[in-house]
Amino acid sequence: MMSLLEGLDSAQQLMTQPCPPQPEGGARSRWKALKAENRSGVEETEELLRTLQDRIQQIHNRRHKLTQLVQQLHSKAQQHEELEASLLKAQNALRSCDQQLKQLKAESEVELGQLIAWQQLRDELQAHAAATQDVMQINLLTFNQSELRVELRPRPCSELEPLRLLVTWSSDDRFRLQVEEGPVGLVEGCVSGRWAELSTALLRILQCFVGQAELLSEIQNLRTSFAIDWCPAQRLLVYLKSASLVCHLEVEEGYPGSGRARLRAVRRDGQLVDTSELTAGKKNLSLTEWLVLLYSSPDV
Repeated sequence: MMSLLEGLDSAQQLMTQPCPPQPEGGARSRWKALKAENRSGVEETEELLRTLQDRIQQIHNRRHKLTQLVQQLHSKAQQHEELEASLLKAQNALRSCDQQLKQLKAESEVELGQLIAWQQLRDELQAHAAATQDVMQINLLTFNQSELRVELRPRPCSELEPLRLLVTWSSDDRFRLQVEEGPVGLVEGCVSGRWAELSTALLRILQCFVGQAELLSEIQNLRTSFAIDWCPAQRLLVYLKSASLVCHLEVEEGYPGSGRARLRAVRRDGQLVDTSELTAGKKNLSLTEWLVLLYSSPDV
């Protein structure tokens, strides 16, 4: 081609010069070569397309797997949050249970202390009741979780009215002891205090009541031998030794356990008699001993 162009003088010559003859069969061979080359290119392109499609499918598959993994991660993250919330609730419930357990333990210790105190009180009352059964009849009227009502009756003495006691208690470790029925002056109103003090208060009242029963029993026995008169309001025993001689004996609260009996006055024909020599050194005599002393003394 270059040699052909170099042999031309002008472009016009190129236009007028006839085409050189083609070699025989050259175009057909060229066409076949181009067709084969095109087929090869098409096959190569198709192969590349198939490879590309396979890669695209692989990418889609990987994307689908990644999407599933992301969803699983989100689900696991949500489950993790739910588990954390459940764990927090469980921890709070555990702390609440621990607090309730501590509170119940403290309450049980208080209840156990009250039970022990009640058992001690029961034992003390049983011991005291056993010691006073010979002179006292004890009847349990009512008993429940908040109150106890009991009635005491003296056996040998019918003049002393029965003693009825009501004991109530509350959850704050306090009690209230009230004499519902009984001898006048045995106790003022009611007694209240801490639970641990109930035994002392009960025993004090019982001792006073037993003391009065013993006092009246002693007075009944003395009436068989002496001309006496008992004034319970003044706690005064009047002994008529003779028509002109009257002796007054004062009995303190709690007699014969804690109180004493003492000679208050002796009157002859209404006039006081000096009893200093008679009473000298005599401080702890019983009513019986005083009456025997007054009866046998020549000074009165």
